[in-house]
Amino acid sequence: MDRKERYRVLVSQIESLISGETDETGILANVSAAMKEAFPERFFWVGFYLVRNGVLRLGPFQGSVACYEIPFGKGVCGTAWKEGKTIIVDDVETFPGHIACSSLSRSEIVVPIRRHNGEIVGVIDIDSKNLADFNQDDGNCLEQIAALLTDNLYA
Repeated sequence: MDRKERYRVLVSQIESLISGETDETGILANVSAAMKEAFPERFFWVGFYLVRNGVLRLGPFQGSVACYEIPFGKGVCGTAWKEGKTIIVDDVETFPGHIACSSLSRSEIVVPIRRHNGEIVGVIDIDSKNLADFNQDDGNCLEQIAALLTDNLYA
């Protein structure tokens, strides 16, 4: 199965998985697990950072230990929050101010999660051990997943 097809299956799975559920922790835990399982050879770390008291706080995730807190505008996650857009980083070593939670991370994608009014409530954060492992197909599909979370949790 190619990348687009795997995402199509994943998005469908997540739709079914979260339909009718309302518990933020449970939904985000299962969604992070589903994403990691869909691409185990690519995704080293998959999870969420949630806006809490003016910073991004670690939410449910799959992978090795992670940073607890990321300030607004700092690192890839904080920059995606500040700029309000998906950020794809081919080589984290070249990203100004990258926050290295793990030395194994080589590339990263971060997708904002919004309320319907546009307010950013968190981000999807995915790291890979491979350089340049993310492209616009990843971005488009992860934005679909973020929209599902908006509809289920953050409307």
